[in-house]
Amino acid sequence: MKTQLTTAFAAFLLLSGAAYAQTVVVSPEQETVIREYVVQQEVQPITPPADVTIEVGSTLPETIELRPLEAPELEVEYQYVVVDGRTVLVEPETRRIVHIINE
Repeated sequence: MKTQLTTAFAAFLLLSGAAYAQTVVVSPEQETVIREYVVQQEVQPITPPADVTIEVGSTLPETIELRPLEAPELEVEYQYVVVDGRTVLVEPETRRIVHIINE
């Protein structure tokens, strides 16, 4: 019984860690840097397809062109797209939305 409980607890910790690792925290200072970078790039907003939901955790289709986020003072490796005045940060490998900056 003790072995089963220990195994179950270890599995719980492992799964909790995986969920925690997916959490993206963007500080207010980073949001400011990103917002200024996007404004300087003069990126045109896109209209996503009707079947695409713009929310954290959603995946963007390949038909949406992502732009590189190349602000030297940031230590993140995300891409972005502008939708309805919001900057949408996307994990390039999975195309998953990780954070949305409202204007």
